[in-house]
Amino acid sequence: MTDTPPDVRDRLIVALDFPTVGAAEALVWQLGDAVSFYKIGLELTVAGGLDLADDLIGAGKKVFLDLKMHDIGHTVEKATAAAAVRGVSLLTVHAYPQTLAAAARGAAGSQLGVLGVTVLTSYDDADLAAAGYAHGVTETVRMRAIQARDAGVAGVICAPTDAAMVRGAVGSDFLVITPGVRPAGADVGDQKRIATPRAALQAGANRIVVGRPITEAADPVAAARAILAELNS
Repeated sequence: MTDTPPDVRDRLIVALDFPTVGAAEALVWQLGDAVSFYKIGLELTVAGGLDLADDLIGAGKKVFLDLKMHDIGHTVEKATAAAAVRGVSLLTVHAYPQTLAAAARGAAGSQLGVLGVTVLTSYDDADLAAAGYAHGVTETVRMRAIQARDAGVAGVICAPTDAAMVRGAVGSDFLVITPGVRPAGADVGDQKRIATPRAALQAGANRIVVGRPITEAADPVAAARAILAELNS
């Protein structure tokens, strides 16, 4: 699935990491036409974010539903199908083979792109070792990216520092989307494996996810436009 968005705005996904729908709506209204793609994660989903997703889609925006699903196959398949019916553009599941296969079945015949989450950007080798994993971040990400491709999903989520390795492992016909993107000089927060917007694209990412550098900026519109300008340079 080759995906080079003709509109540079589609390369930037703004993370609506807010505790309430009202706060998220206020930012969406403020950003206006500057942003076309939004991510709704767990916190906002529980707070009523599915209704917000419907409103965004109805207004012509694209929605990335970041639920990181991981359950028995039947449940994942049916939940994925439900997301497809809503008109969601992207949905995340954890990149375990059974989960990937179930999500691929649920999305079959729809426009929904399923993304396998490789290793969270807040994790490093020590975190994986503490959780009992046999491999470090690099090998785990590479293995899960190949498994996601082989399962027939649209792409993966990985740290920008892993994007070049993933692109080399899975080829060009596969979505690579990177959170953990920070403009130069921005606070890194709880992220451990980060890159600038331009570096993420140069490494092979199709799209980037940016939250706090925009949502917590004094001028979110200016922050979003600066990132878009960097992506378009």
